[in-house]
Amino acid sequence: MRIEPATPSDIPRLCELLALLFTQEAEFTPDTSKQAEGLRRIIESPSVGTILAAREDTSVVGMVNVLFTVSTALGTRVALLEDVIVDPARRGQGLGGRLIDAAIAFARNAGCRRITLMTDADNVDAQRLYRRHGFEASTMLTMRRGI
Repeated sequence: MRIEPATPSDIPRLCELLALLFTQEAEFTPDTSKQAEGLRRIIESPSVGTILAAREDTSVVGMVNVLFTVSTALGTRVALLEDVIVDPARRGQGLGGRLIDAAIAFARNAGCRRITLMTDADNVDAQRLYRRHGFEASTMLTMRRGI
């Protein structure tokens, strides 16, 4: 098993994984064309972030998305962790944790001083996984508005 940056040829498989994730999340709906465009934008723009793909031989069996922004509170680059998903047939083998560790290392090596994620309030399994990797709940409330 290796974890490495995704390539454009991985986009169809990454869209399949995102479809699995988005059917589990309350706020998102799978849309292959939108997901493919978002993935392409990230993969082709390293200054935006990266998609890390977990590969077994040539098959992508998991992914995580790391995006960059700047924190005025810290005065430096920080990261957002999104889209942690492992193929259901590969769950329970520590792959989600390996993806999170790889994302944290990637962000640290890119000069980030903090990494933030959001998870559904009722996804206690994911919250337990994130806590095992050093994440803590925040008192901040996520709010969204389409524009």
